[in-house]
Order: sequence, then structure tokens, then C-alpha cells
Amino acid sequence: MSAFGALARKVFGTRNERVIKRFDKTVARINELEDALSGLSDADLRAQTDKFKARLAEGETLDALLPEAFATVREAARRTLGLRHFDVQLIGGMVLHEGSIAEMKTGEGKTLVATLAVYLNALSGAGVHIVTVNDYLARRDAEWMGPIYRALGLDVGVIVNGLDDTERQKAYAADVTYGTNNEFGFDYLRDNMKFAREQMVQRPFNFAIVDEVDSILIDEARTPLIISGPTEDKSDLYLKVDRLVRRLEDDDYEVDEKNKTIQLTEQGTERIEQILAEEGLLESDNLYDYENTSLVHHVDQALRAQKMFVRDTDYIVKAGKVVIIDEFTGRMMEGRRWSGGLHQAVEAKEGVAIQPENQTLASITFQNYFRMYPKLAGMTGTASTEAGEFADIYGLDVVEIPTNKPIERVDEHDEFYRTAEEKYRAIIKDILDCRERGQPVLVGTVSIEKSEHLSKLLKDRKFLADLAAREDEREAAEAKGKKAKKGDDDAAKPKKKVEPIPHQVLNARYHEQEAAIIAQAGRLGGVTIATNMAGRGTDIQLGGNPDMRLADEAGDMDPASAAYAKLADKVRAETEAEKDQVKDAGGLYIIGTERHESRRIDNQLRGRAGRQGDPGRTKFYLSLQDDMMRIFGPERMDSMLVKLGIQEDEAIVHPWLNRAIEKAQQKVEARNFEARKYVLKFDDVMNDQRKVVFEQRLEIMDADDVSDVIRDMRHEALDTLVAKHVPAKSFPEQWDLDALSADLIRVFGRDFDVAALAEKDGIDETEIHERLRDATDRLMAERAANHSPELWRRVEKSLLLQVIDDEWKDHLQNLDHLRQTVNLRAYAQRDPLNEYKTDAFTMFEGMLAHVRETITRLLASLQINMEPATPDLPEELRPPEAPKEMQARHETPEPALAGAGVPSGASLDPAGVAAAGAAVAAQPRATRSASAEIDPRDPNTWGRVSRNQPCPCGSGKKYKHCHGAF
Repeated sequence: MSAFGALARKVFGTRNERVIKRFDKTVARINELEDALSGLSDADLRAQTDKFKARLAEGETLDALLPEAFATVREAARRTLGLRHFDVQLIGGMVLHEGSIAEMKTGEGKTLVATLAVYLNALSGAGVHIVTVNDYLARRDAEWMGPIYRALGLDVGVIVNGLDDTERQKAYAADVTYGTNNEFGFDYLRDNMKFAREQMVQRPFNFAIVDEVDSILIDEARTPLIISGPTEDKSDLYLKVDRLVRRLEDDDYEVDEKNKTIQLTEQGTERIEQILAEEGLLESDNLYDYENTSLVHHVDQALRAQKMFVRDTDYIVKAGKVVIIDEFTGRMMEGRRWSGGLHQAVEAKEGVAIQPENQTLASITFQNYFRMYPKLAGMTGTASTEAGEFADIYGLDVVEIPTNKPIERVDEHDEFYRTAEEKYRAIIKDILDCRERGQPVLVGTVSIEKSEHLSKLLKDRKFLADLAAREDEREAAEAKGKKAKKGDDDAAKPKKKVEPIPHQVLNARYHEQEAAIIAQAGRLGGVTIATNMAGRGTDIQLGGNPDMRLADEAGDMDPASAAYAKLADKVRAETEAEKDQVKDAGGLYIIGTERHESRRIDNQLRGRAGRQGDPGRTKFYLSLQDDMMRIFGPERMDSMLVKLGIQEDEAIVHPWLNRAIEKAQQKVEARNFEARKYVLKFDDVMNDQRKVVFEQRLEIMDADDVSDVIRDMRHEALDTLVAKHVPAKSFPEQWDLDALSADLIRVFGRDFDVAALAEKDGIDETEIHERLRDATDRLMAERAANHSPELWRRVEKSLLLQVIDDEWKDHLQNLDHLRQTVNLRAYAQRDPLNEYKTDAFTMFEGMLAHVRETITRLLASLQINMEPATPDLPEELRPPEAPKEMQARHETPEPALAGAGVPSGASLDPAGVAAAGAAVAAQPRATRSASAEIDPRDPNTWGRVSRNQPCPCGSGKKYKHCHGAF
């Protein structure tokens, strides 16, 4: 920072301080209203809402209502929950209302802050969404804050896993709706697979507040939400390839941990080709021939599963299933699955049941989902390090809200050791020292494996005895040279009794006890080991949480009984006394066992100490063998430390070391940001197409009669056929009337006597267009006349929606394939993104053309065996029910593809997500007439063809060497 810049900040304050200062007058105005509102009855306080709504209807703005609305919410909170918003919380509410991110330290009451902006924006009647990271927090916050809203006449809904559509519609219709990011996104996708507006559950978007905004909009937004359906089972192939890959040796592949990639060496390629050929799996001599494309994919995924994915770090095996571990929170991601066959490869590796792969039916990224809200805000304890990304991607500013009380926490410099063994010894010594003082300790680890290793050391009597002996030796060495009293050498010191250190472990294996473990982590002398602490949602109170302790000790006791009241008084008194003891011992002590790639995660761990002015202390212990240092640190660091003469168990502590590590983290964060931006640019291409398709579907669903749309599609499809065989401004001898007749028969079931039509003197291509349009219009009018107008309208609408969905599903699959291969074009000095845009646009135009032709062909050849007056649709033409096997997936980050430079993602299948919407897996082929059977000249009529079958075109070649060639 320049000297002038430092002076300017000293005189004018930082930008953040200036933003905060402009809210001071509004805070004073809210405080002035407090006395008047406190004198109102509950009914009069409730009537404030009706007054505000009336003023809004008369044209007054939400900004004008803000002081009175905030004061009303504060009074309602005081009456219902016994909580009064602090002035800094009022500022937080104003930041949220303005559509920014409020960064508030842990324990500053973000959940209560949200009620201010939520109430004000819910007055419009358009609904407000509060987005949380899991179902537990959605339910908890709705139950906790619900009394405030209900006291003011607003209703509250909750969207969690397992609700049916009726329950979801009711929850979304509420003034305030709590839910998880996944559920909101999946409901949007499912709504756009429905066949009637009344089946949809969401209302038009209005305002959303995202809790733990950094976790949802950054960590979880790297890969998309997906609605998928199953494909064919390839379990045997996964098992075979897994068994064969195990025969590879270390020289057969190269692992790049920094870029998270793995690839076969030339020697490895030759070896795996030999092995696959021996097993009869290789279709040609070269593994990379196009005949072996699928096999290459299976080998790559099996290699990654075997060599890059570590049990108890990346996943655990629970109840015979592979369960992914979230690298940021350490939580189990139940039911979620990596995509692209990676999850199946890991299942084969672990010998558990292999679930079939899935095909994408609908997808969207969180970036594009949340950018659809006209107004978006967020709150978290750690957003400033990612402020650039929030501004660039979402247009959100980050405002740091001052704490209600000054922070008393002491953040000590990192301690750096040569080896992990030395680091763990130092950590255990620190924990023992804290236990002697009664200071509670929270130890943060980055994986299950490391949390359980530390837990094992705390239980290991031999390790603890060796540690005590080392400490005695150190003390003896320090005392050496000092004069000792005669006979002291003969007096043996009594050996300390070594006992295991009692502690709690919180990681994915103990997910169910999460809230209880965290709530009591601040008790006197407590030791808690936890994986990453992002989004836990429970504050650590010094002395423990009295409410959680009371619930545990009371059991089935009647809350209205005298015994319960007595127990409650006892628990609260003991908790308060214990809190004072913990404060005297120094408050909560946070120990980080290593640095994370993101400073945000480290800050989240640190933020667990020092809430609401409590004392606290934090320290990180590092070693050269930590993943961060091993992958991103200097290669010759170890030899340099040896040359400097660093001794065993000796730590390096210096501010320069802290700054060097922080710079390394900033570089990694910047690289990850660029990767996410790159992925988003690709999804933006699909998003533009998604908007067109979804908007078209909504228009069709809302329309009572789509005959005009059908007619326009029919005319465009016909014009395409005619233009193909009768080019504009061409001579009759250049026309291919036989081919035109064949296409007309294929699409309409008749040729309309084109040859006779063309024999007329003076006819040109324009007249052919017009006469064929008239002929096809008469044909469809005849078909419609055979049935009641209502039935035919419903047939047209139902089939049109089904065709759009079916074609969109296939288009998504084609885009997936394009996305996976387009990066290879970089080797030809072509920009993959531009190539993707061009090809995706061409594919989209082709999809729309195919929709027009398909719906025309279906309606032209449709046979409905019903009485003409029957008003209802036959069963085979009704919108299909959602298949039970349809799954909602959220992709989870996995290592990047070599050369791509961006994370490729991993698909996740949340277990138990209720499938909704219409099945789009198949067109109603059973309703076609004989004229719609397989046509050798039209690949669209062939259906699914095995690559090794003869090509349906009649060439005599295999399909893979003919129309199925890449």
C-alpha cells in the first residue's frame, strides 16, 4: 500500500467503513421507533403488516418502509424469542435488503439478521427464499424464526428432501420459504419437465437470501445440478477393467497431484493394450482407435479410482455403498455420486454393488440458477477473500459488518515442523497443556483419515508415555549444568501416570451426533476433533450449551413439571459457572493441523473461537509433509532446513512464513476462480438454449390451443424438405422430385402427387411450396375432424411437449459429449470455448428442426382408436408419469481432465429425492401407423442400433463403420 493510500484511509476511512457509516442515520431512526412499538398490543403489532402492505399498494417503496418495518421485526423478536436485534444486526439487515453479502463473524446472529430483510421484502406478497446448506438447518431456522413471522401475520414454509408436490406447492406459496440450495434448484428443473402449469410447484422468483453464501455459491457451484435417468448396466466391464488395471506397475502411469491428473505412460499404454487383448476386450490393435473409445474411458476411470481416490479421505464405504466425503465440510454426501463412470469404478475397486450410470435429462449450475432471482443477497462469516468472484459472477458486493463486541481472540503465528510426526507430537503436547488448565480445545483436520489418526494418538498409551519421556528428557537437558543439591541425582522423580485423553470426534462417520458434539465443544477441559468446520450451523458456547444439555438430561421429563423447572435452573447455573471457569482458562482454543488450499476454510475454523467478545486463541501447526506444502511448496525446502541446522521437534515461527503460505493460498484460489469462470462460460452457452426451451414449454403449457404453433412447425418442416430437393431459383431439371416424394411419404404418409404438380407449365418452387402447404393443411384438417376439437387440441399439446422433452434430453447428451471432446481441439490451436459455442449453436438449430419434423410426422401418422366424441386422451398419449428410477444429482468436484485446465465434476445422486415431472424417455411409437416404420433412408426412424450390427441403411457394413462412425 502506498503512503498516500494509507493516509487517505486514515483520513476518510476504508470503503467498507464508509458503507457502514451511511446506515447510521437509519439505525438511529429505527431506535427512535422502539418505545412507540413496545406499547402496542400483539394485535396492533400484527396490524402493522396490513398497514405496510396498503402503503405499498399505494406506491410507497420498500426503502421508505424500512425503518418502521425493521423496528416492527425487532419488537416481534423481543416478544416471541426474547432476542433484541443489536444495532450492527440492523446494519446487516440493510445490507441484505440492498442485495449484498453481509460478512458477519461466527456468533453474531446471522439467522436473526435475515428476519429483517425477509420480512420487509415479503410484504410484496411475491415470496422470499432463505437458502441453507442442509435440511437440518432449513428446518431448524424455520422453526426458530417462525414465531417472529407468524406474530406479524406471515406464513412460513420449508422445502426439504422427501416432500411430495402438494407439500412443495404449499411451502412455495408461503410468504417465507426456507430450503436447501439443492432442493430449490431441483424443483426448478422438475417444474420445467412438467406437462401442466398446475403441476409446477415454484412461483416466479423474487428475492433470495443465501446462508453460508461462500459455501453454496462458490464451493458447491463448481458443477451443475442434474436430473438423470438410468442407462444400460455395465457392471461386468467395470469389474473386469478394475481387475486388469490392478496389474499395472508404478512406471506405467504418471500422477500429477498439483493438477490432479493421471495418465498412462507409453510403456503403460503398451502393457494395458497387451492385457486387454489377452482378455479379448480390445477391438483393434491400438487402444486409442475409435472402436475402443468406450474402453479407453473405462480404463481412465479405473486408473483414477485405483491411484487417485483414497478411502476415508475422498470417500468411505458405509452399508455396502461408496459415500462421497465433502472436502470442504468433511460431511458425508449421502446418495450423491461422481459422474462419467467414476463412481462405478470406485465401487468396483471396493467390491460393492455397482449401480448403473445415468443419462442427463435436465441440468443447471447454481450460478445460472441464482442469477435468475431479480434480487439476491447472502450472509457468511468468510466472504471477503472471494469478494472478486462474488462481484464478477453474481454482481454481489461484500460488506463486513462490525462485531457487537470487540474481538478478544488471539491468532498466533503458525508453527512449522519438518515432519508430520514432529507436528503431531507438538499438537498432543499442546492439548495436554490445555487440559491441565481446563481450556477446551477444538482440533480441525482436513480429512477423516487424519482426524482418526489424531484420535488414535490421543488413545495410545505407548505414544503418550513416549511423549512424556521425551518431555522429561528435555527438562533434564535444560536443568543440566545447574547446581543441584547433594543427593538430588539419587532421588527418582515419580513417573506421571499416562492415561488416554478423553475426546470427541466429529467427521462423516459420526454425522448424526454433529449438533450435540459441537454444542458441547466449549465445556471445561473438552477436546473435540473435527473435519473442516464450514457450515456446521451450531455455535460453540463456552461452558457448553445449556439447552442441549437440558434436553439430554431431562429425557422424557414433562417440561411443565416442577422437576423439569428445577433441573433447568440447576443446568443453567452450572453452565454459567463453568463458563466463567473456561474464560479464566483462556476461552476456546482452536488448533489447525494443516492449512487448506482456501484461506476461507482456515478462517471458518478460526472463527469458531472468540464469539460475542469471548476470549479465545488459535494456532496452526504445519509440516513439510502436509498436502498443501508437499504439492505447492518448494521442492528443496527439506534439505534447506537441514542445512540451517533445524533440530528434531524444533519449530519455525515467523510472520514471513505466514505471509508466504497466504500468498500460496491466494495463487491456488485465483487458479480455482479461473477454473470456475471457465466452466461457467461453457454452461452459459447451454443456459441460453435452456431459457429458450423452458420459455417455449411454459408458453405451450399456458396455451389452450397450440394449433397455430403446430401449423407453423409443419410449414417450416415442409419448407425445409422442399428447399432441400427443389432449391430456390433453380431450373426444373435440377429438381429431385423422387427424393422429395420419398421424404413426403416418410413425414406425411403420402407424396401429394408431386410429379404431376411439377408438370404444369410455368410452375416454380414458390408455387410448389404454396400448393404443398395447402395440401398438408387439408390433410391435417381431415385428421383433426375425425375427433372432437378438445381431444385433438389435447393430443397436439401433449405430443408437442413430449417431443420437445425427448429432443432436449438427447441434445443435452450430445452437448455432454461435445464438452468432453472439444478441449482436444486446443492442440490444433483452436479455442475450445469458441468451438463449443459454434458447434452447440449448430446442434441446437438441428434439434429445433428435428422437433418440427418429428411432431409433424407423429401427428400425420397418428391413429387414435377411439370414438370421435370421446373428450379424454387415450392412455398411451397422456403425459407419462415420472419413472421411479429418475434421480436428482448434484455434481461434486473431482480432479480435472488432463489438458482441460478445469474441474470436470462428479455427479451426485441425493438418495430419496422424489422424482417429479414427466418422463421424457420415449416418444409414443405405439401410436404410429405402418407408414412410420423403419426407413433405410432416414436414420431418425432406426431407433437404437448396436455398433456391431449391420447398418440399417443397407450398405452391408457394420453400423460403427457406416452411419455410426465418429
